[in-house]
Amino acid sequence: MPRVVEINDPARLREFHLAWQLLLPQTRHGSFFQSLDWLECYWKHFGDEQQLRVLMIVSRGSPIGIMPLVVRSEPTRVGSCRILTYPLHDWGTCFGPIGPNPTATLTTGLRHIAETPRDWDAVDLRWVDRRNVDHGRTQTTMSLAGLGCVERVWKRTATVNLDGGWEKYSTALSSKRRCELRRVERRLAEKGELRFERFRPPPANSEVPVGADPFDECVDLARRSWQGNSQDGTTLSHDKVAPFFRESHEAALRAGAVDMAVLRLDERPLAFAYNYHFAGRVYGLRTGFDPAFAKSGAGSVLWTSMLQDSCERGDSLFDLGPDSPNVKKRWATEFTPVYHYRHYARGRGSLLRIKDWIVDRTSQRTRRTKSGCWA
Repeated sequence: MPRVVEINDPARLREFHLAWQLLLPQTRHGSFFQSLDWLECYWKHFGDEQQLRVLMIVSRGSPIGIMPLVVRSEPTRVGSCRILTYPLHDWGTCFGPIGPNPTATLTTGLRHIAETPRDWDAVDLRWVDRRNVDHGRTQTTMSLAGLGCVERVWKRTATVNLDGGWEKYSTALSSKRRCELRRVERRLAEKGELRFERFRPPPANSEVPVGADPFDECVDLARRSWQGNSQDGTTLSHDKVAPFFRESHEAALRAGAVDMAVLRLDERPLAFAYNYHFAGRVYGLRTGFDPAFAKSGAGSVLWTSMLQDSCERGDSLFDLGPDSPNVKKRWATEFTPVYHYRHYARGRGSLLRIKDWIVDRTSQRTRRTKSGCWA
């Protein structure tokens, strides 16, 4: 019978580093965001107002799964609510139990949550890829644990399926689009020597040559681009998160998860993309470009070169993230819904349930009105 070892002290996480490293590669569609390295970095910068609840599922003396969770207070229309959720915090688009036994991990972990003293108003398991990873197990195991839940779409993320290679992907683009991309690249190349670089070093046991890491150039380019004036506090150069990005970059370097692309004109960086990669899947975290070349199509040339290079490297999927759908639909092969599953406790959780019900009803009525079903 599997049992749960709950870790609340972040200092204890290192005790399970080896088990974490063994289980993550066995996780379906795992990512760097599910690594212990990323969690420790995230916790250092954003953990002050959260409670850690990492559930290590052990069977016959060995860990068989990990369920990282946090409790944090979130403002809602019914006041501040304590939410028990995964620690992704919208940095990525997919999360879930770690290891090759997700059903056993969820079943044992959620039973533990249901049976231990409640420090939350709602359980809200977010960023669940039901179609490709979860296949309904989160909703089923929550119900079996007595945590009946409501399923809703949390985000829609733009993805590029690269399984068929560059030829299959590029020929699916319209002839007009292909001509436009060739024309933009040709005009940009007329201004000087155009060069595309991909920085994807192996884990830190192999040394990165001095000066090869373009991270500082990307931060500087972000600062000079539209990101420099952004107030959302999530851009690569923003003072609020710049120290976090730098430390997570160093952790990703050690793990061999860094992926950066830079387009240069006569050695001058024009555009960049900062990504993480894991097991053939790439997640696009941030992009930026030189404002002097905003209308030159440098971003299009960068993305064309990067996706083609990913195909040549054998990447199977590129996740462009959930924001700016009008821009990303030019590259995406589909928009994948990512779900969340919310269980409400009594008390403030009941107020949250009523608020969500009202929002759902309003949304349904709006959709029906737009479709012409309601006068």
